[in-house]
Formats: sequence, structure tokens, C-alpha cells
Amino acid sequence: MRRIFLWFASTVSVVALLFGYHTSLGGASPVTAGGQTAISGSASGDHSRTTSGNGSGNGAGGSGAGGNNGNGGSSAASSSTVTGDVAQTQWGPVQVELTVASGSITDVSVVQYPSGNGTDEQINSYALPRLIQETLNAQSSSIDMVSGATVTSTGYLQSLQSAIDQAGL
Repeated sequence: MRRIFLWFASTVSVVALLFGYHTSLGGASPVTAGGQTAISGSASGDHSRTTSGNGSGNGAGGSGAGGNNGNGGSSAASSSTVTGDVAQTQWGPVQVELTVASGSITDVSVVQYPSGNGTDEQINSYALPRLIQETLNAQSSSIDMVSGATVTSTGYLQSLQSAIDQAGL
């Protein structure tokens, strides 16, 4: 009889904990307008979402003259944008784009990431800004992965390392 009571009490406790669990998404939800959104952040710590019109660039990667992405009139003499190779994950492709000025990473954009369903969007709206901020803080690919977004984090790190290698950092 005691075992039955303990089993019942533990089951009720677990169910109560599951229903009472609130995710900490910080109110962030991806806003899509006609396609995939690119999540980006700059060295000033501001995160923004911009619409990516095409989603192309399947690993070609390259550098060219890039703008400051709205960093307020700063005139960096040698600013370039480098796109990392596409990392294919089990949930979809992940591709990172870096803006590099004076040998440091000034902006990070995730131009491709898994977004096939609501769960992907929920996970990535939480994980990608954290990965971007970690990259800007570390100025390298030596960053922690985000718990609960292991697959996306792994793809992000692969594409990030590719972009860093192409930028010569």
C-alpha cells in the first residue's frame, strides 16, 4: 500500500512540474516576412532580425566590400563580409556570415538555419542570439553550445569556423 501511495505521489509531482515549467524565451519569437529570416547581432550588443530575400550561397563563401549594417556612420577603412560554408544538420542547413573590420568580428548574421516547424523557430529564436553574442564576445569559434539546441549549435560552429578561416582570423 505504501509503494502505491509513493508511486501516485511521485507521478502527480512530475505531472505538476511538467505543466508548471515555463520556457525562458524572453518573449522573442521570429518574425518572418516572405521567407527565411536572418538573425544578426553587432558588436554593440544589439540583436536584430532582417529578412533574407534569397537564402542562396550554398557554401560558396567569399568576401567583398560590405557595409556597416547600420552601425551609425562609422567609417571603417577595411570592412569585409565573409560567408561560411553551409553546415548540413539533421534538421536543416545552418550558415553564418561575418562582418570583419580591422581584424575583429564586428557583426554576425545567421543567413540559414532550420525553420521547418514551430519547434525549430522556437529553439532558434532562443539559441541563435546567444550564439551570436558568444561569438562577438569571444571573437572566435571557441564558444559554448546552447543546451537544447545542440544540432543547430553544432552546425553554427562548423559554419562559423569556416567563415573565420576564410577571413584569416
